Amino acid sequence: MKKLIAFAFFAASLIAVQSTNAQTVDEIIAKHLTALGGKDKLLSLNTIKMLGGMSIQGTDVSLTLTKQNNVGSRTDIEVMGSSNYQIVTLAKGTVFMPVQGMTDPQAMPADQLKVAQTQLDLQSPFLNYKEKGSTVELDGTEKIGEEDNYKLKVTFKNGLVTTFFIGAKNNMLNKSRGKRTINGETKDMETTYSDYKKNGDGYMFAYAISGPTGDINFDKIDTNIKLDPSIFN
Repeated sequence: MKKLIAFAFFAASLIAVQSTNAQTVDEIIAKHLTALGGKDKLLSLNTIKMLGGMSIQGTDVSLTLTKQNNVGSRTDIEVMGSSNYQIVTLAKGTVFMPVQGMTDPQAMPADQLKVAQTQLDLQSPFLNYKEKGSTVELDGTEKIGEEDNYKLKVTFKNGLVTTFFIGAKNNMLNKSRGKRTINGETKDMETTYSDYKKNGDGYMFAYAISGPTGDINFDKIDTNIKLDPSIFN
């Protein structure tokens, strides 16, 4: 079940045009944010609770992801009769995986924490990215299936670099790619996003996410619910 730790790290992420080269970074981002509901809608997103599951090497895993914007993230993993979790805040990361033989919570490896902390921004890494201390570069295009995608290379304030693939037609995030360190090994890792739909509050989410540990499918996504801050302790 070594892939479960990798999952905890992994889990804990714009219209048709005539010329992709004619699009500037800010134009691509503007269309992407509009497709997500617009800036005002995104700025009102404060909490998320996502319920779903996946299968790892034939074992069913139940997942609950709970996040508060720029405060904390908690991933609860139920598998093989054991309760496991990962907690990330701006200050630290904690992992407790009894299924891996852990008897006490452990500090998250620094490389994994760095990635997870960038995902505490629920409102999109592209929203007001300059004010957040990030830089974005257009790094050409790449096809995913039949669709051209803009490759937006984002360098976050903490130095992490991730390339986001934004569809030229659907304006959505279709894939992300970056160098990640898992169990001491650094490699290029990709995550794909699909099955986009609005939840009950009108926020757009990918309900299917595929990464190096497998495919996650979410059954329910609630937003702007009240959370007990102690869940991030």
